[in-house]
Amino acid sequence: MTREKKVGMVVLLVAMMIILSGCAQQKVKRVGMVVGVRPEKIDEYKALHADDNPGVRDLLTKYNMHNFSIFLHKIEGKYYEFGYYEYTGDDFEADMAKLDAEPRNKEWLKICDPMQVPLKGYDSWAVMEQVYYNE
Repeated sequence: MTREKKVGMVVLLVAMMIILSGCAQQKVKRVGMVVGVRPEKIDEYKALHADDNPGVRDLLTKYNMHNFSIFLHKIEGKYYEFGYYEYTGDDFEADMAKLDAEPRNKEWLKICDPMQVPLKGYDSWAVMEQVYYNE
């Protein structure tokens, strides 16, 4: 085999390794949550979470929470929020503890928590069981 063919094969092998390493999927923990919301607080809650209010978005990203979304739905006269995010870090419990300790997050929750009505048996958002995922 010529030197040029050997170099070409090495380049091809390296390129394949780079491509395959880029295809390796990052471990993602998907979290769905539900909580009630006080009807008289919906407009205020929406304003707090509006795109032009930075809130604690940077803290969520700092602690590996991505694609955080909140949806609102009325069921039998009561309002509920469904929250979803993807966690991409290596230590969920440690990152959540650090987020909980952030002074700005504590202040944020002091504002938002009274607007919510936890489900029976919960203090805040109830984490839901994931039963289906389609990539």
